[in-house]
Parts: sequence; C-alpha cells; structure tokens
Amino acid sequence: MTNTEPVAAPTRGAVLRGANGRRIGVVDAVFVDYLLVRTAGLLPIDLYVPRPDVTVHGDRLTVDCDPGEAYQRWHRPLKRAPHPSE
Repeated sequence: MTNTEPVAAPTRGAVLRGANGRRIGVVDAVFVDYLLVRTAGLLPIDLYVPRPDVTVHGDRLTVDCDPGEAYQRWHRPLKRAPHPSE
C-alpha cells in the first residue's frame, strides 16, 4: 500500500474517514505503529489501524476501505473470556 503522504503527527480527536468519505471513527490514542480509533454508536468498537494504512489529505485522515471493511481488518476481539466460565 502506498501513501501519498506519511502520517507525520496524527492527533487524538482527529476523524478517520473511509475511501467513500464516510466517518469510521475518532482517533483515541496515537502509538508509534498504529492508531487506536474508536467508532461511534451505542457500543463503541476499538480499531487498531496500522499507521502505514492511513493517508493524510490536508487535515483529514483516510483509509482505502469503508467502515465495514475497516471493522473486518482492524477489530481485535478477545481470543477468550478473561475469566473462566462457571
């Protein structure tokens, strides 16, 4: 995947949009190799978006997929419950 411009300094609170312009979520935390993006809704979902997959267009952050595909790519559910079942 080739970016037109590297993500130099994304900030917390920036909106991440998909290729179709639809809002995917808001950057909740910035790490060296990924952005933690929280989706909107009754049950927000955390997406772990690799920084190389993010492109900067002026002050907008975008990725090359729609919100549904973003969920499939970057949502990381727990492998198992943290506590044993009773």
